[in-house]
Amino acid sequence: MNAKGKKKRKDLFILLIVVILLGILVPIPYYIEGPGSTVQLNELVKVNNKTDQEAGHFMLTTVAIRRATPLTYFMRYLPFHEGLTKEELYGTGTSDAEYTNLQHYYMTSSINSAIELAYDAAEESYQLSYNGVYIMSILEGSDFDDKLEVGDTILSLDGQTFASSAEFIDYVQQQSIDQKIEVVYERDGKKHTTSGKLMEMPETKKAGLGISLVDNTSIETDIPVAIDAGEIGGPSAGFMFALQIYTQLTGEDLRDGHEIAGTGTIAPDGTIGRIGGIDKKVVAASKEGASIFFAPDDTIDPVIQANYPDMTSNYQEALKAAKKIDTKMKIVPVKTFQDAIDYLEGL
Repeated sequence: MNAKGKKKRKDLFILLIVVILLGILVPIPYYIEGPGSTVQLNELVKVNNKTDQEAGHFMLTTVAIRRATPLTYFMRYLPFHEGLTKEELYGTGTSDAEYTNLQHYYMTSSINSAIELAYDAAEESYQLSYNGVYIMSILEGSDFDDKLEVGDTILSLDGQTFASSAEFIDYVQQQSIDQKIEVVYERDGKKHTTSGKLMEMPETKKAGLGISLVDNTSIETDIPVAIDAGEIGGPSAGFMFALQIYTQLTGEDLRDGHEIAGTGTIAPDGTIGRIGGIDKKVVAASKEGASIFFAPDDTIDPVIQANYPDMTSNYQEALKAAKKIDTKMKIVPVKTFQDAIDYLEGL
């Protein structure tokens, strides 16, 4: 081979390496969702400054979300994987920071609900505090669009504080559209003040700030409880956190040595709610060696069912996934926290 041929071959080799590196390293505006990990909750939860030492574990399950590259994009065709655009994952107009804030809020809120439920069920005392209104999103056209941010907590309006988001909304709706209002809010632990005009809310035709909101609460307990969720976000671990806390509060050995995974939101009244990606969580739990998997047996609203006739409950989705991977793990339907306790007491 002459010198010119060698140079051409070398150039082609370098080009191939560059193409491969670009395919592996350069991100594209697309995400791959697939089975994540399982986490043993005795590693995250301490009650009365103690960890759970009983045999077996309660485990939360996660979904893994990865930014795609030109090569990893094709993972979307693997079993139990799917591709999502940024808008599908984050929601229209939501930034990375706003998405992270929302996931953090969902986790904090689910932990508070888990503590409240577990302490109620174990008949232990706690104190729930209302901290203000947490901003979930800001509508286009709101006068506060460039003043407030997702993740801010509104503490007062025109110097008035409120005991709930219902009181907050009632006060705002009594004001006039285009009326100027002073807002005191907290961001990153610091108080700030701003003001702006109220807008006409599309749904109610009444005055509003142009935000969606939820209650920002905190909880204190006489028996100390500490939960370190790390980088895990979202609301879907609430039910399993409640099981872990309740078990440690009562001292009951509910697991009987089993490895028990599960998922589901939790409400203070014990209702277990639907979550996304349960098929992927079934795969993750089975790989980790779980013998039992708790799945929300949610009832689908008739209106939603009419619009999405193929939608099934989380329990049915979990059963389908378990059958597909031929796991020996038992899928257990639960509608309420008490359903799970009753099942565990029968082990």
